[in-house]
Amino acid sequence: MRRIITFGTFDVFHVGHVNILERAYSLGDYLIVGVSSDNLNFNKKKRYPVYNQSDRVKIISSLRFVNEVFIEESLEQKLDYIRTYNADVLVMGDDWTGKFDWVKTDCDVVYLPRTPSISTTEIIEIVRSI
Repeated sequence: MRRIITFGTFDVFHVGHVNILERAYSLGDYLIVGVSSDNLNFNKKKRYPVYNQSDRVKIISSLRFVNEVFIEESLEQKLDYIRTYNADVLVMGDDWTGKFDWVKTDCDVVYLPRTPSISTTEIIEIVRSI
C-alpha cells in the first residue's frame, strides 16, 4: 500500500482544495492530511483562519478520498509526521517547490500545480471588501 501525506490550512474550503487532495490521493492508496493548527496558521500568516481547526478537520475528514486527518502543530516537524504516519510520498502545492526536498531521504516528494485563479486569501479579501 502506497501512503500519501499532505498538509494545508484548508480554510474557506474551495475547489482548489478538492483538486489537490484528489490528485494527491490518485498517487497512492491511502491519503493522510495534516491540517494546520490555528496557532500554526497565525504564526505563518499573522491571522487566524476563518474556520477553527476542529471545523477544518471535520470538513477534510468528510471527503471520501481522505483516509486519515491530524493536526499539524509545526512546519519543522514534517519529517516526524512523515515517519509517524509511514508515508511513502509527501505531496505539496507547487508554491512550495523545492522547500521540502530535504525529506527525500525518507520519502518521495511531489509538488502539484495549484488550481488557477483560486486562492483562499483572495476569497477572504473579496468577502471583506463587500
